[in-house]
Amino acid sequence: MAFFRMIDFTPIARLAFRNRLVEAQRFVNHGDVVQREVLDELLQQASRTEIGQRYGFGDGMTYAQFRERVPLHSYEDLRGDVMRMVRGEKNVLWRGVVRRFAQSSGTSDGKSKYIPISDDSLHGCHYKGGSDVVAHYLNINPASRMFAGKGFILGGSFATELSLPRGVRVGDLSANLIANINPLVNLVRVPGKDIALMEDWSRKLPALVEASRKQNITNISGVPSWFLTVLKEVLRREGAQCIHEVWPNLEVFFHGGISFKPYRDEYASICDNSRMHYVETYNASEGFFAVQSSAESRAMLLLLDVGVFYEFVPIEDIDSASPRVLPLWEVEAGHTYSLIITANNGLWRYKIGDTVRVEQTSPVKITIAGRTKHYINAFGEELMVHNADEAIARACRDTGAMIANYTAAPVYAHAESHGHHQWLIEFSRRPDDMEEFANILDAHLQAVNSDYEAKRAGSIFLDRLTITEAPAGLFDRWLASTGKLGGQRKVPRLSNDRTIIDAMTSIRY
Repeated sequence: MAFFRMIDFTPIARLAFRNRLVEAQRFVNHGDVVQREVLDELLQQASRTEIGQRYGFGDGMTYAQFRERVPLHSYEDLRGDVMRMVRGEKNVLWRGVVRRFAQSSGTSDGKSKYIPISDDSLHGCHYKGGSDVVAHYLNINPASRMFAGKGFILGGSFATELSLPRGVRVGDLSANLIANINPLVNLVRVPGKDIALMEDWSRKLPALVEASRKQNITNISGVPSWFLTVLKEVLRREGAQCIHEVWPNLEVFFHGGISFKPYRDEYASICDNSRMHYVETYNASEGFFAVQSSAESRAMLLLLDVGVFYEFVPIEDIDSASPRVLPLWEVEAGHTYSLIITANNGLWRYKIGDTVRVEQTSPVKITIAGRTKHYINAFGEELMVHNADEAIARACRDTGAMIANYTAAPVYAHAESHGHHQWLIEFSRRPDDMEEFANILDAHLQAVNSDYEAKRAGSIFLDRLTITEAPAGLFDRWLASTGKLGGQRKVPRLSNDRTIIDAMTSIRY
């Protein structure tokens, strides 16, 4: 093992991944051509499926015909067909039998969602997107030696309580990816599958620490909130203050799932930042969509040739009965859209629930703005998740506070007061003055959101926010109580009603 760690395979990896950089050059001036090719391929591959027969997929169908014939779908529109796929029926939404499904938390209606992972999407989207992450990182960091050691990949688990047909597996996306990964990749990653796929996090966390703390870790991948818990436990076990004392060759964190902004300062406090890079990815259960491709900007390059055809609904049309729907070649920089996908897993014109801001075109680069249903607009303030993440990150920088988790919801007006927002925050480092922190957070929210600022003016329509301090571990305990504790599960940052925050604050100890 020591000999293996001394060999740097990075130069070989650069050659292996170089072709993806060449292919991505087509995105610059020919993104529309690439996307039309993807749609043509998807329609042909699904022409003999039930949905293909229903809408007349076949040779020569144009984008205009596709848009006219196929309606936009929510998950509930597709749930019945997806559950038939789970039961083993073939050629329903995608060709053949699909035996893998990513279980999504389904926070909008409380029901779990089962996202199909076909062989085509597993290899042509998820793994291909993973290759793109490495390709672009090596391109923007010529000094990288990430293949001189191992990657620490933090994942979830498979569901064990479900009654499933033989050969069908349901679980976190990461569990499906780890379970089916090329065996050669296991030579350069930790932990082993036996630990990576553990379901019980009370046993999994110490096992992860023991599997990793003596390894030569050069890169880590996962959700920021969960990985922070693991890193802190590694530091505690090793009696160290900085993670580079444990892993001196650690150079990059590939992160996704939630915004990194609220956690950036805390990662900075436990890392030697002269050695550390952070690369954002957009890897959802439904597909691997985008990756940061520049050191100068956190905007992510939209991957156009991974078996996904993208459409965009302007944010002002999200709740319209007849929304405008734009293909990639009609979007404009500086605008925010709800993302619609048609993909090689059988999701057709599917409203994924994410909003993205187009930062540039040619090639299209995006940032994640939030969820279509995760916002607060109880008083006309239209507060989005990216506003909240930015404001709380600024407040933490101003006060020296650090957060482990947060969620916020409206408190409605009554006879004695106007409405306001309640923030439930679990701090890993408390501010010295909670009222001052609330004032600073409120001021930053006004700075980043003009609608919130207008409603707060003079406290005529909206009072200043309030903060409820969550006891340590509350967010994890609430997730565990819902059966959703795991590497990719998370509490919505913002809710337009009080269902979640009331459930969390009602937990007794």
